[in-house]
Amino acid sequence: MGDDQTSNIVILLGASGDLAKKKIYPTLWLLYKQNLFPKNTRIVGYARSAITVADVRLKAEPFMKIGDASKDQVDAFFAINSYVKGSYDQKESFVNLNAELLKLEKGYKVTNRLFYLSLPPSVFAPVTTNIRGCCFTSEGWNRVVVEKPFGKDSESSDTLSHHLSGLFKEEEIYRIDHYLGKEMVQNLLVLRFGNMLFSPLWNRNFIDNVVITFKEPFGTKGRGGYFDEFGIIRDVMQNHLLQVLCLVAMAKPANNTAEDIRNEKVKVLKCIQPIELENVVLGQYIGNPVGEGDAEKGYLEDPTVPEGSVTPTFALGVFRIKNERWDGVPFIIKCGKALNERKAEVRIQFKDVPGDIFEGKCQRNEMVIRLQPNEAMYAKVMMKQPGMSFEPMESELDLTYKARYKGVQLPDAYERLILDVFAGQQIHFVRTDELSEAWRIFTPLLHRIEKEKIKPIPYIYGSRGPKEADELAAKVGFKYSGTYKWEKPKQ
Repeated sequence: MGDDQTSNIVILLGASGDLAKKKIYPTLWLLYKQNLFPKNTRIVGYARSAITVADVRLKAEPFMKIGDASKDQVDAFFAINSYVKGSYDQKESFVNLNAELLKLEKGYKVTNRLFYLSLPPSVFAPVTTNIRGCCFTSEGWNRVVVEKPFGKDSESSDTLSHHLSGLFKEEEIYRIDHYLGKEMVQNLLVLRFGNMLFSPLWNRNFIDNVVITFKEPFGTKGRGGYFDEFGIIRDVMQNHLLQVLCLVAMAKPANNTAEDIRNEKVKVLKCIQPIELENVVLGQYIGNPVGEGDAEKGYLEDPTVPEGSVTPTFALGVFRIKNERWDGVPFIIKCGKALNERKAEVRIQFKDVPGDIFEGKCQRNEMVIRLQPNEAMYAKVMMKQPGMSFEPMESELDLTYKARYKGVQLPDAYERLILDVFAGQQIHFVRTDELSEAWRIFTPLLHRIEKEKIKPIPYIYGSRGPKEADELAAKVGFKYSGTYKWEKPKQ
């Protein structure tokens, strides 16, 4: 990638922060190690802390997958790094940053700059203003990567979007949602639009309901103070899982270009009415009396959580898409912390077979796309029991990645997405109008929860969540048989 006349610089703003050390530097290392960077790429860290590249290495290296790399290779990676200390709201600091960039770019005809904002939202405005005013190159492309949260509601999100659009073109803004970089999320487009098998079935005539699930088996781990500002709806449902819903529900785009795909996602969002409290179950985990370690403590026992907080750590919402394809099909999104397992999946449940001749012994077919862990796609189907019996039994058509694609290393979501930024590919990034529609769906509910201080239902750490959530899912049509559990194939 690239040529000898082109310089590429990743400017990591917030280089001393948690996200930078745990995710961004380790991802940049993996790209470097696999020789996936464009030629002549350098990394410049920028933050308020008075640290050096050696300090950055000390903090980031424990999170880097060194693997079989030699010390010399790790040394070479940090040799392409530099660090600039500066303020986030002083123009002079960004003038100094630009001077460092110009020094590194000396002798190159084309100079590309990728600005990665690993920063709290409170400093987005001054940082982006100063980037645009002091640090943009006129000899190549400029691209700005923005991490979530993209606001807290429609108003704050629109304020941020208007600010960014006043400084940058839409094609220069990359709002990163790491879920869009996951293998199985990206596979949804090929699964849906590359197989005639599924195309005629993917509608209200055959599908009864869709369940999108995100479960974590741990609580806030002492970071409850940060989580409490946002809650599970803002943290997971409004962004990651709504994006998955769009990919499951969208119509076939005219082409596989970024704009065509994002146009179809926006059309889906426009067909969803703002979600009502009556279609939501909120929960908050409490300690498990027989649990061990963290499981003994509830959310409110985290010392960083404000006393008496009513922030939900679990939410289930039922969404309706009012269009010809999906009218009448409930899309159920469920997410929570301190649950019974780690899992993220899409479960498409088909309608009951009409004219049943097996006396109610057949269960509904399901197509399950396991996003994490153990990426897989499997279809639950009815079969005859092996042997002399003619009784129906549940089985599966199974594509488990680790069993089928032995030795294939799936890249991390951030690896894919950062490479997409270098390539100028915006398919897996969130567009301004897409973001606006997403907040339109959730803002009235979030405001009502906060205004009325609606108390979430307690659920025990390590459980499935509040029983009321299962009851609401069943009420809108989801059938849980409990007769079959998928087992990870032996490799």
